[in-house]
Amino acid sequence: MTVVSRTVSTSHPEATSALKVLSALVGLTESSITFAPTKAASAGDDDTFSVEMKVTAHNSFSATDMSYTAHGLLGCARAICKAVPEVGLWGQLSQDDSGSALDSLIESWIETAASTLVFPAYVASDSRVKEAHFQEEVGKFAASIEKHLFDSSKTFLVGDTATAADVVVAILLVDAAARCEMDKIPLQVVRLLETILANTIVQSVVGKKDIPQVGTVTPMVKPAPETKTQEAPAAETETPAPAAVEGSDDFSTNVIVQKLDELGISHKTYSHKLSTKVEELLENVPLPDGETHTKNVFLKDKKHGLFLVSVKADSDINTKALGKALKLQGKVNLRLANEEILLSSLGVKTGCVGPMCIMNNTAKDVTLVLDERLFEDEIKKVHSHPLTNDTSTALIPSDLKKFVESVGFEPVMLRFEVKSADVGGKAPASRPEATKEPKGKAKPQPQPAKENVKKGGKKGETLLALQYKKSEDFAMWYSNVITLSEMIAYYDISGCYILRPWSYKMWDLIQNWFNIEIEKLGVENSYFPLFVSKDRLEKEKDHVEGFAPEVAWVTKSGDGDLAKPIAVRPTSETIMYPAFSDWIQSHRDLPLKLNQWSNVVRWEFKYPTPFLRSREFLWQEGHTAHATYDDANVMVMQALELYRRVYEEILAVPVVPGYKTEEEKFAGGHQTTTVEAYIAGSGRAIQGATSHNLGQNFGKMFDITFQDTTGKSQVVWQTSWGLTTRTIGVMVMVHGDDQGLVLPPRIAPLQVVIVPIFTKKFTTVEAKPYCEAIVKDLHDQGIRAKYDDRTMYNPGWKYNHWEQKGVPLRVEVGPRDIESKQARLVTRFNGDKEDASVDGLGSFVKAKLETIQEEMFNKAKAARDEHLVQVTEWKDFVPNLEKNNLVLTPWIGGEHKDWEEWVKEKSREESLKARGQEAEDSRTSTSVAAKTLCIPFTQPELPEGTKCIASGKPATCWVLWGRSY
Repeated sequence: MTVVSRTVSTSHPEATSALKVLSALVGLTESSITFAPTKAASAGDDDTFSVEMKVTAHNSFSATDMSYTAHGLLGCARAICKAVPEVGLWGQLSQDDSGSALDSLIESWIETAASTLVFPAYVASDSRVKEAHFQEEVGKFAASIEKHLFDSSKTFLVGDTATAADVVVAILLVDAAARCEMDKIPLQVVRLLETILANTIVQSVVGKKDIPQVGTVTPMVKPAPETKTQEAPAAETETPAPAAVEGSDDFSTNVIVQKLDELGISHKTYSHKLSTKVEELLENVPLPDGETHTKNVFLKDKKHGLFLVSVKADSDINTKALGKALKLQGKVNLRLANEEILLSSLGVKTGCVGPMCIMNNTAKDVTLVLDERLFEDEIKKVHSHPLTNDTSTALIPSDLKKFVESVGFEPVMLRFEVKSADVGGKAPASRPEATKEPKGKAKPQPQPAKENVKKGGKKGETLLALQYKKSEDFAMWYSNVITLSEMIAYYDISGCYILRPWSYKMWDLIQNWFNIEIEKLGVENSYFPLFVSKDRLEKEKDHVEGFAPEVAWVTKSGDGDLAKPIAVRPTSETIMYPAFSDWIQSHRDLPLKLNQWSNVVRWEFKYPTPFLRSREFLWQEGHTAHATYDDANVMVMQALELYRRVYEEILAVPVVPGYKTEEEKFAGGHQTTTVEAYIAGSGRAIQGATSHNLGQNFGKMFDITFQDTTGKSQVVWQTSWGLTTRTIGVMVMVHGDDQGLVLPPRIAPLQVVIVPIFTKKFTTVEAKPYCEAIVKDLHDQGIRAKYDDRTMYNPGWKYNHWEQKGVPLRVEVGPRDIESKQARLVTRFNGDKEDASVDGLGSFVKAKLETIQEEMFNKAKAARDEHLVQVTEWKDFVPNLEKNNLVLTPWIGGEHKDWEEWVKEKSREESLKARGQEAEDSRTSTSVAAKTLCIPFTQPELPEGTKCIASGKPATCWVLWGRSY
């Protein structure tokens, strides 16, 4: 028998409420989990939250103990929920890929909630938590939940049932809102909190929480009524569908209800459980005989336009037959319109469509098609959504027709027959005929072709669809992309992340290219220890001051304290240079050029962002020693040129090379050069990589001297230069879109994927030889290619999967392609499609990939250049920052730290004022203040007499400013 005990310790006991609730929900008893007394915070760490759970398992059979420690709120929540996985709080048990996708989504929500809400909810002092920016951050997080729930048409954050993400988010949010004195939050968020916090088990642990009132209403969603208290079931059970209640809600702001009242049309509008599909609606809101729900589809045809089709709930819709019934001439290809078209044409989201939303079609370019069966004598009431899927409006059939005619539409009336009961898989609809037959006489139906729906074959079920748009919520979009594309997995220590094979392969590709290039420069790879003594680290004063707040220290070994603390390297100058001192004696030992690939720890206290700002990251760091300043400077520029090429030639990201100012240069160095990138999606710059001329400072500190050719002792001139996994995050942000990753071919782990289009007559047996021949041709050309012959997924699922992962080129092969000895090529970054002969396909694709690489760079450069402006007067500076621009201004010189600080503070002040804010979180990694990015190598002409934008004194150069990560 194995006995497991768990002990949770924390710096802030009240912050463990969510963990206590999770423990209760999975059934952990007091004997199996203990919440220990307060774990005291270290001196000076009053603003730091920590929590950990030690898990010990005693095996009585072997008389052995095993233990591990889960760190952070996320790590502890994961360990608790996975103690009893059958409960489903960490997602439903699954044998396919959906399980890992659910894990990523749950982890993403908990990590984001912890980093945003824990500090204002439990850590900040009573006086500090009243600062306006805390309420703003909590409000933004609530708004992101609101948008997610509205866009996904779901009740819960992940999947169809409550998970740990809902529990943790609900408890942290209600506590943060209370401390920030927020009395109003959005409607969907209120509903989520009511559902979770009304649960009897939840209330038994945390009591009854005061939920803020509805304050911000989602477009097209009615405001909520006064909060009704309801008893919710335990999290592991389904919430029962509430009965529809007439007159219990205020629908006065719903535009359809307003129009019905204006027309004097009698109606019954009521709330019900959120229902995105007609099957859910039939289950959640059963109707008496003589009443029916509607089923609605919005179709588009390239030639014939847009069609809103509303039919009886049990009717079948077949688009091919519908085209004939509508007497559409020529080629007809009716397909479901995407949500963007739906929103622009009908002002409504997917899952919320009903016949009355036709009133929003002000352009009058949508044809309304109504099912004649809705108007048969036995139908007394027709129920349909009035723009929102948790509400329905019941009308007598004649009033429905009166409504659509009153708003300027003459519906096309067609008869749609009952869906065949024996049709499995994706059922085609019945064929409506233009000529009406007598009522009650069923038309003969063609036998539909059955199509097997593969497990996980639907986009929503495989969780491939992103929940956020890049243009609407950039931060959440980024988090969504890197988790759903299987680049990142969250870890149980905040700010640390797992690089999954898809992203690590990208790092591999950068390393392989870089190693070849530095070898040409005479640089050799080596490796130095991870740890550095306190004496060595503190030997260079300016250097250690620059890193002191971020240094992680090892102070214990087992149960004992170390005699002296040991630092985990934040960088390696102080680790490597004592060895340089031993190895360099004569000018014959120079130059010494070393590089190492390693990990670095910098204990960031700003909000972490995977790849961009994390507590541990991977990098290469080059360190060289030279006999002269000029030799060292050549090395600096050679390294920086390699960094430019990594970004522009491999990642297709344009950069601006230049010098850092004295304020921004490397601590302890003589001069820093940099390449700066621009993220159009967020309007922010980001430091891509740096190369430093260290001068002789470190040489003097560590006694790195040599005898020159005359026998005199000289101090070496040194350089250091580094490139990190930040490169990958920058590339994702620059090129990614609302479908997921978009990878330039040179950095793509997989450049081409071949997807066969299997049918009953075209199976893997027929496809395999043809597709494998294509793969061999591609491999022979040095192209990273794969044949996706999995049979458990249909082609549509595979398209979505590989698009999400950003594969640059997809090759589709169907039976007709084999007959024609060709293949269809689909380009990821622009969606272009073309057919190409398989004869010489490898060389054709190789050239195609180079074209894609070039076009992606040009697109990114155009986006960057569009936001690069010159400004010569202060009055234009902040307004251009607010337009997400990089601003090039005349400057007094890079050595003037005082004026640089003035610009930073002045721009922060004016930006906050323009936004109606008083302050910003000091821990934010996305400040509104401007900072110098670099003094570009390429300088525009500076007319004589041009004044510095800040000091008003004569300018000596142009400097590039921006908001930066």
